[in-house]
Amino acid sequence: MVKRGTIAGALAVLLATAFTACAAEPAATPEATASPAAVSSTSSSTSPSTTPTPTPTPTPSAKPKPEPKPSPTSGPRLLGEGDSSDGVRELQARLKQIGWFNAGVTGYYGNVTAEAVSGFQGKRGIAVTGFVDQTTLDRLHSMTREPTEAELIDAPPPVPTGKLDPRCLTGRVMCIDKSTSMLRWVVGGTVQLSVEVRFGSQELPTREGRFSVFAKSRDHVSSIYKTPMPFAMFFSGGQAVHYSPDFAANGYNGASHGCVNVRDHGAITSLYNQVGIGDGVVIYWS
Repeated sequence: MVKRGTIAGALAVLLATAFTACAAEPAATPEATASPAAVSSTSSSTSPSTTPTPTPTPTPSAKPKPEPKPSPTSGPRLLGEGDSSDGVRELQARLKQIGWFNAGVTGYYGNVTAEAVSGFQGKRGIAVTGFVDQTTLDRLHSMTREPTEAELIDAPPPVPTGKLDPRCLTGRVMCIDKSTSMLRWVVGGTVQLSVEVRFGSQELPTREGRFSVFAKSRDHVSSIYKTPMPFAMFFSGGQAVHYSPDFAANGYNGASHGCVNVRDHGAITSLYNQVGIGDGVVIYWS
């Protein structure tokens, strides 16, 4: 017969052993959060847990360096310094149409022509050589028209016809005649400069009347049409007198968006330097 005290003692030993084992069991948490102490307290009979080897963060491979863009190369020389020919004369006239040549059209390829060609080439990503190759010639032809006889002989602009509007006879006025497509810069009733101009279309006509120059912008770009308006002299809202490369290239085949276009780069440069804020603008039919 087992004594009651012996049975009670045995039960106490068994319970103590069970609670000790549960306390040593690692918490059911991810391996990344298990403490080193909990791992080391595991009995030696338990298979040691394998510590995961951290996956190395891949080092991004270096991006390959972009290959340098090849420098533009020039083709065989077609025209260059020292040449004198009708081809040079046409070259000068075409460069003059788009404002790259402001000297006289002589037919002689000197340093002024070479500088003009270099500027044209550099602006358009062509090899800057100062002489004309086929690439340069093709690009120039795509931007210009066949020169007129007057342009080839560097004839002076035509003498304007039509009477000056009476409003142009006093003060300083850009007197713009729609009948003759001429702008005359008049100071004290005397014409100082005359230049051909182009106007807006029927949908976007150039306003007529008496105005004043209220703003000037040498390198203006239209905020509406995103097109350049060099030497802009504003007289009514967004309408201005300004140089137009399109007018220089295409003549009267096109129209402005309401502005008064000038195609003679040298003339508009001179006019811009003379006209001041507050000077008059008169646009009329004679």
